[in-house]
Amino acid sequence: MKVGILGSGDVGKALGDGFIKYGHPVMMGSRTPQAENVQQWLKKAGRKASAGTFEEVADYGEILVLAVAWSGCESALRLAGKSNFKGKTVLDVTNPLIFEEGKPPRLALGHTDSGGEQVQRWLPDAHIVKVFNIVGNAHMVDPDFPGGPPDMFICGNNDDAKETVMEICELFGWYVIDIGGIEGARELEPMCILWVKYGMQTQSWNHAFKLLRK
Repeated sequence: MKVGILGSGDVGKALGDGFIKYGHPVMMGSRTPQAENVQQWLKKAGRKASAGTFEEVADYGEILVLAVAWSGCESALRLAGKSNFKGKTVLDVTNPLIFEEGKPPRLALGHTDSGGEQVQRWLPDAHIVKVFNIVGNAHMVDPDFPGGPPDMFICGNNDDAKETVMEICELFGWYVIDIGGIEGARELEPMCILWVKYGMQTQSWNHAFKLLRK
């Protein structure tokens, strides 16, 4: 399965490393694919890794990962060419965050809308699945916690796409909980804020969510 990742930050690299570890070729997308940080990742990631523009990545990937900052999300999708997303499963790893100096991040959307829903509107012919937005990139692949595998919550409108994403999550070491349609992102995106605030309070970023089952 060829994986295209839009975004060359820490999240994109962590997921790219995970897909490559489990045998999938990855093309990393950037506005500047010749940038030093992208080239360094290529050298480290090995022969299954390549890099290209957002448009090249969107065309390449059989599945796509959206891992750009929210402030640049719409422009990244426009550069990628929306027709390249048609019929494809898109892992939406973004959170619609606003960053202000001296303050914790806050959501740009919420309650009656969400980033996941906005991405689905931007890409009406793609199958958007919100996933991996509730944990830090260090634990996205092979999370290792004393209580066993943590829970990854997902949502999206297409059952086949969600089945694909569930298989990816399980491959990466997660127990998966499907909470329904893409409007479920209204609940999942605030979980990112909870994850961040707990980290700020404890000065530790080694935590994830897990439901206790009887």
